[in-house]
Amino acid sequence: MTKTVPVVLVVGATGKFARLVIPELLRRNSIVRALVRDAERGKVARLGGAAQIAIGDLRNADSLNKAAEGVDGIFHIGPAFAPDEAAMGVALVEAGERAGVRKFVFSSVIQPTNTGLKNHASKIPVEDALYSSRLNYTILHPANFMQNIGFAWPTILREGKFAEPFPKEKRIARVDYRDVAEIAATALTDSKLDYATLELCAGMFSRIDIVSIMSRKLGRPVTAEEPNFEEWAKVTRLPYDDHQLELLSKVHNHYRQYGLGGNSLLLSAALGREPRSMEQYIGDLVHQSASENPAEASNV
Repeated sequence: MTKTVPVVLVVGATGKFARLVIPELLRRNSIVRALVRDAERGKVARLGGAAQIAIGDLRNADSLNKAAEGVDGIFHIGPAFAPDEAAMGVALVEAGERAGVRKFVFSSVIQPTNTGLKNHASKIPVEDALYSSRLNYTILHPANFMQNIGFAWPTILREGKFAEPFPKEKRIARVDYRDVAEIAATALTDSKLDYATLELCAGMFSRIDIVSIMSRKLGRPVTAEEPNFEEWAKVTRLPYDDHQLELLSKVHNHYRQYGLGGNSLLLSAALGREPRSMEQYIGDLVHQSASENPAEASNV
């Protein structure tokens, strides 16, 4: 009997993180259907490997019903700090169940029950909806993404400083989202992660640890800076409104007081190998910047 090729709906397929799931799905012989907001984003999704395009909105149930028709699996990561993130996620779970989708992978967050952080607590209703559904689910609890360091990389190269608005000694659990994407694709195409809820962390790192790696890889010093939140937000030009910035400031205040704990055991077990390390991630950034800017290669 011929095995059918699975079709997977990827939410946020043109975003910074969900797009990393697409090549992993393609490597596993899946067809990717990208949920995007308009035709222009659909073009971008096709360039990223999506074979099918579903134009829709997480706030429009009818568009979600249509997007979920005929798919085998759904990958979902919610929009950061959206006030109705929970409602959007629950609506997608319901659409998947109505459409008879087999598998749902939700990229949640480490410590979702840390309810003092609203962006963490907003994941709880979505997880509850999955636990109370007939869907075969896998729930991922990734730590702080290493890719957040990558977004600051041009400034780090230019100024020789890595700034975050909490103490440089505080250790934060981090993970390379490429590893999260690999696990998500495995869960969508294989049964071994069915009904699993997985904390995904590659290790805990202080900013002192990170700039030490940067300095060694670049061959020149990088210092760890600690601006206040307002200064940091202004420099980084985050695409958030005042309410979203307030929520993010509470995350960093939590880091200031407690750091962020995490354990790498489940990530290693799910991957079947050691996760990508901070050393590897920084090395990839250095290699990429040297390739894109040969004039800087002499400093690497």
